[in-house]
Amino acid sequence: QVQLVESGGGFVQPGGSLRLSCAASGSIVTINTMAWYRQAPGNERELVAAITSGGSTNYVDFVKGRFTVSRDNAKNTVYLQMNSLKPEDTAVYYCNADIVFKSGTFYRKSYWGQGTQVTVSS
Repeated sequence: QVQLVESGGGFVQPGGSLRLSCAASGSIVTINTMAWYRQAPGNERELVAAITSGGSTNYVDFVKGRFTVSRDNAKNTVYLQMNSLKPEDTAVYYCNADIVFKSGTFYRKSYWGQGTQVTVSS
């Protein structure tokens, strides 16, 4: 009943920028925290940044000052603006959302996007 669709990944040179988007659709009642994770080859998936429904944000140390997470509640969309990208930022980026939806009754579930590849290389 709910789907997350990501966009915006790609190839960029070191020091460049990318903006990721993740739009939620379906029988959504409300979206609580939305977050971005990433997974590099051979590594576990790790949290990058999160934002609550009220706009409070949290970042892991290795992206502070470079990445900015934001959301548009009217569009059920979360964004990740990534600046000053480094080769070590290369990974598949996934969005995650804590969503309350209606299917007869109300349910709450954590959803994942399909992932979008970000490659930083010269």
